[in-house]
Amino acid sequence: MPVTMQDIARGLNVSVVTVSKVLRNKGKISLATRQRVLQRAKKLNYQANWIARSLVTRRTFTIGLLLPDFTHPFFAEIAKSLSAVLGKSGYSLIIASSDEDPEVEAREIQHLVARQLDALVIASSGSDTVAFERMDRQGQHYVLIDREFPGLSANFVGIDDEAAGRIATEHLIDQGCKTIGHIKGPHVSTGIRRFEGYKSALLRGGLPYSDRYVAAGLTIDTETFQGANAMRALLKQTPMLDGVFCYNDPLAIGAMNTILEAGLRIPEDIAVIGCGNLHYDGSLRVPLSTVDQHSQKIGEHAGNILLKLIESKIRPGSTSIILDPALLVRASTQRALAV
Repeated sequence: MPVTMQDIARGLNVSVVTVSKVLRNKGKISLATRQRVLQRAKKLNYQANWIARSLVTRRTFTIGLLLPDFTHPFFAEIAKSLSAVLGKSGYSLIIASSDEDPEVEAREIQHLVARQLDALVIASSGSDTVAFERMDRQGQHYVLIDREFPGLSANFVGIDDEAAGRIATEHLIDQGCKTIGHIKGPHVSTGIRRFEGYKSALLRGGLPYSDRYVAAGLTIDTETFQGANAMRALLKQTPMLDGVFCYNDPLAIGAMNTILEAGLRIPEDIAVIGCGNLHYDGSLRVPLSTVDQHSQKIGEHAGNILLKLIESKIRPGSTSIILDPALLVRASTQRALAV
């Protein structure tokens, strides 16, 4: 027979309520009692009955996480920090991918909602708010991360993407770049706003803007080959550009591969900067300058908002957390040091 909380309580001469509070990490229980209960539960190999718990609490203790791509290190880091926050309160994650396809995203949202999950975290690949407005009407808790929708009153955690594009481009200008290109991301809020930041920085720096130096039309931003192909198109332009701001780090890595294959030097001939601050950026053949998107903080903030939503008796108003991006300078843009 499965071990029950009654079995744990009987062996320690404490109440079932006390055992329940310890196992849920709730209530004011002395450290000594807490340790005795946990040791006893471990010795008996106690496994929580989640079905019974759900019937009592009307919660599944499961959160859905819908990402554009499983393999993108930025989203993987968010998932890791989100899971750490939720795990402390007894929640687990179910992760799904939209493959940057709005139709797949809409279908996955329906599947996750049908599972009666306690809440969803979504980095959307879509351009409309139909699914989110439906969840609002149904009372389904959700938090948007990284990508948002103007005019939609929703919980959101991300960075100031226009500022990210601006400070990345301003850094290239400060390094003496005069002809600066841009490799765009998908047509979502992050891609649109970083592009606007790029144009704003050129205007502020007194440099001309030209469509010829913008590689457009990317729909999937997680593969380096997209950046490589875009960079090949940019290298055909004259005069040749001497700096490029890439929507994210995978695109920047692809761009750097193309530049080096063409026999050009980074950053002496072309300086390159990305966005994301992936964990391996500093270990590349040419360490990549980037803009930190604070992936860990995004996951932590999203988790805390979710817990507040789930545990609040009255549905709270929407929360929007916009983090300030931070410039991280590495060898790929340090032209002054490379001379």
